[in-house]
Amino acid sequence: MTDQQIQNRVRQYYEGRLRAHGPTAAGVDWKSESSQILRFDQLRHLWAGDPETSIIDYGCGYGALAGYLRSHDHRGRYVGFDLSEEMADAAITGSRALDSCWWTSDRSQLRPADFAVASGIFNVKLGAPDDEWLGYMKRTIEDMASLGRRGFAFNALTSYSDADKQRPDLYYANPLELFEHCRATYSRFVTLLHDYPLYEFTMIVRTAP
Repeated sequence: MTDQQIQNRVRQYYEGRLRAHGPTAAGVDWKSESSQILRFDQLRHLWAGDPETSIIDYGCGYGALAGYLRSHDHRGRYVGFDLSEEMADAAITGSRALDSCWWTSDRSQLRPADFAVASGIFNVKLGAPDDEWLGYMKRTIEDMASLGRRGFAFNALTSYSDADKQRPDLYYANPLELFEHCRATYSRFVTLLHDYPLYEFTMIVRTAP
């Protein structure tokens, strides 16, 4: 399965969720807004103490992170990117009042920012085999790394989830494997957050401490 085929499937899946649930946490396949915010809290470790940083939200959905940022005193430029034009349009419609925020579904329009972050984009593999999805995941991380001058962060479901609760349409990544991949490929300044009450982890990668 090519990256384009994977992206087309993912795009169609999330557009279906958006049409069914609108610009809500359920519209991007989260169980609740509180869990969505908890994920943002983990990503915030990347830019903590530096409210002027510029951020690319890679797989921005309907733009929830932009509102979160502004409600947590972040003032830097925000750019939301999503494979789905419908998602990007929903973000634009719902976040017009936010300053210094911009959205696109065209990857070619992105220029590097201080940091690139992604929340939830590696979970729904649909029919992709695990090895193909992991390859796609690593290539996407590489793209994120190219866009974050000072670092990047992402989350993923953890392979340490209870086996009887794992779903075949979701991908459960090995956090230690990805930690080593990021350390060996991008930077020795890597933080693995696996201590919050969700069946997932967050990887924080900085190019400098």
